[in-house]
Amino acid sequence: MTHWWSTPEYAPWLQLATDFALRLIGALIVLAIGLRIARFAAGSLDRVLQRTHIERTASDFLSRAALVALQIVLLLAVVQLLGVPMSSMFAILGAAGLAIGLALKDSLSNIASGVLLVALRPFKVGDIVTVHGATGKVETISIFQTRLRGGDNQTVTVPNSLITADSIINLTPDTMRRIELVVGIGYGDDIDRARTTALGVVTADPRVLHAPAPDVLVYELAPSSVNLGIRCHVSNDDFFATKCELTERIKKAFDAAGISIPFPQRDAHVYVHALPKGAPTT
Repeated sequence: MTHWWSTPEYAPWLQLATDFALRLIGALIVLAIGLRIARFAAGSLDRVLQRTHIERTASDFLSRAALVALQIVLLLAVVQLLGVPMSSMFAILGAAGLAIGLALKDSLSNIASGVLLVALRPFKVGDIVTVHGATGKVETISIFQTRLRGGDNQTVTVPNSLITADSIINLTPDTMRRIELVVGIGYGDDIDRARTTALGVVTADPRVLHAPAPDVLVYELAPSSVNLGIRCHVSNDDFFATKCELTERIKKAFDAAGISIPFPQRDAHVYVHALPKGAPTT
């Protein structure tokens, strides 16, 4: 019995399907093995960079960039295995690259900004920064974006281009930070007494550093209060908790000492004019 696929008119199609199936199987095998090799190579590069004591931010960025480059090379190899001519492939990639570049210009700017962040190093992984209005601890600096962990444990993802286009405030270049509290007292209150009370609260906290020494200055004669600037230094890890607790303790100490913290107020003066006799009143 003769099968339909063995007839002369179908033999070329059968050979073509067989060749394509073999190419497809080979391409899938190469893709699977290649992805494993690419991940292994990128991980090995990361470990080598860490052994050379290169900064963690740079090693993470370079290993991710190497992984992306290896995956692109692998994709081209798989396409070639499928029988697509590379000259045609490069022509298609060139035309597509122009269109993609115009469509993804913001993403390309993120890549360039990521390179700048790694090269200029305004901050590194583990620093607490304020970028584009977001504050948090830097977790990763990737090719396209930077991920922060906020104080409320939320994940904040900021595109790299927005970071380099805006001001960058690094809160952890040193081991300590200054706490600055602005507290208003009434015009009738004794400034020296308020200063002594505030300094007593600040110096009693063991987390407050003795150098530089805490101080209390008159910042401003505001419309409703005399604003005092209460300044001290603490370690980076103690900043937020100490600031909140000092604010509460100073308020309680001022209440106990009879020092008022006034709210905004205005004086209203009412002038009453006497009406002449016989004038009508409404």
